[in-house]
Amino acid sequence: MNATFAAKKWWWLVLALAVIWFANLQYRALIKPDEGRYAEIAREMATSGDWVTPRLNNLKYFEKPPLQYWATATAYKVFGEYQWTARLWAGLTGFLSILLVGWTAYRLWGREVALYAAAILASNVLFVGLGHLNTLDMGLTFFMTLTLCGILLAQHDAATPLERRRWMLIAWAAMAAAMLSKGLIGIVLPGAVWIAYSVIARNGVMWMRMNLLKGLLLFAALVLPWFVLVARANPEFLHFFFIYEHFERFLEMKHFRYEPWWWFLPVLLIGIVPWLLLMVDALIVSWKDSAQFKSQRFLLIWAVLIFVFFSRSNSKLASYILPIFPALAMLMALHLSRITPRRIMLLCAPILLAALAILFYVPHITDWALGDYERVPYTQYGYWLTASAAAWLMATLVGGYCLHKNNKPAGVLAIALGGLLLVQGVVTGHESLAATTSTRELAAQIAPYNKLDIPFYSVAVYDQTLPFYLKRTFTLVAYQDEMAFGIQQEPHKWIATLVDFSRVWAQQPQALAVMPPAIYAQLQTQQLAMQVVARDVQYVVVKKP
Repeated sequence: MNATFAAKKWWWLVLALAVIWFANLQYRALIKPDEGRYAEIAREMATSGDWVTPRLNNLKYFEKPPLQYWATATAYKVFGEYQWTARLWAGLTGFLSILLVGWTAYRLWGREVALYAAAILASNVLFVGLGHLNTLDMGLTFFMTLTLCGILLAQHDAATPLERRRWMLIAWAAMAAAMLSKGLIGIVLPGAVWIAYSVIARNGVMWMRMNLLKGLLLFAALVLPWFVLVARANPEFLHFFFIYEHFERFLEMKHFRYEPWWWFLPVLLIGIVPWLLLMVDALIVSWKDSAQFKSQRFLLIWAVLIFVFFSRSNSKLASYILPIFPALAMLMALHLSRITPRRIMLLCAPILLAALAILFYVPHITDWALGDYERVPYTQYGYWLTASAAAWLMATLVGGYCLHKNNKPAGVLAIALGGLLLVQGVVTGHESLAATTSTRELAAQIAPYNKLDIPFYSVAVYDQTLPFYLKRTFTLVAYQDEMAFGIQQEPHKWIATLVDFSRVWAQQPQALAVMPPAIYAQLQTQQLAMQVVARDVQYVVVKKP
């Protein structure tokens, strides 16, 4: 009876997490650039039926492999093209990562550690935030986490020979999926951690347990078909994908993402909130491990090596270090299980100051407004921030009370709930700023004029969200950016200059164009025939009168 009751409590916790986790996927407009980009690539794939060659704005787009595009395009086919289906892959893989970390911790260290590991991962700022944005990093993180958990379960001392084979093959399959999610790092980073651990721990036995031949065959069987098909259809693919996107991008200052070597340190310190001091406390003691296969040491090397790898890169985005958070969650959960409730109270006490700081700062949020038109949206966003910080503060106080009463699980869950509600409130409230971060409302204005047989030009700009909401692509004018490679392959789909555009526009019986206000003013001085049909704070949309 007690076991059944305990199992029911776990299912109720999972259900509650699922409700909070997935509740807001549809609520917010897609924001630019990433959410719009990856929603649109999948939409074009689903519409065209070409599942081999990814395209953005009907131009070849080889920056990333197709696994997430396939998943999202499938969601569109099954459920329709909505904001929630565009975000479903990121939301689902984030949720599954939490369950996977909890389940792995349960298998290795027991129920208490499992509860803490899942709670920590489900509540830190960066992980929760990226679990609700349509980017590629959460899908990659899930499969890298599956690789990590597969290795831990295969190599731990109590594993049977059958378990070792099965879990290592799962790890190999996960690396293949990770490579199909975001490229070579899906196998390079786990491989580097494997080598580093075996050298540091002087553990050669694990090499005998890695199922190298079967693993490589499985990896190749899963990865090679798409790479062969896309290379046959597009001979230019291999050089662009492997040389430019991987090596040149890592070594050179590409994509205007250069940051100093220490840039990821504040990202980590903020992203791990509300468990910052716990992380520091856990890392100090995590090197000690008496087992033959030292799981804690492996987790530490995983987190440190991946962090250093991306810190050395000349291309940096905050989401790149996301794969270290599941490993940190397991390390912190182990530490939580070993320390007293009083110690946890001391480590989490600064949360109260952070929540109060947010409440104090909210009245000044309108300072971020770029003009009077943004003051009202920022004021509305302030209400969300106030409610989120208040929920965080109250949940932390409840957690502190439970810890004071020596109820460690309840205290940890309350603090975790506060972190989850904080991020969900901040993310959900971002809809207040949709007018400046998305074109959903502009697309609604354009809808009466939008017909697929009428040419539509995007002049000196390309907003990543507009194609998804209009369900169509544009002809780019005097703009290339990340589509430069695709334009090189199909230059007839592009207009190079405003002079050329003016000539083409004059010849069209019907046409539409979107452009920044400054470009509209410039074309007006040239007396180009234009009638405004829609506008917002970002763009002007005109038609041929």
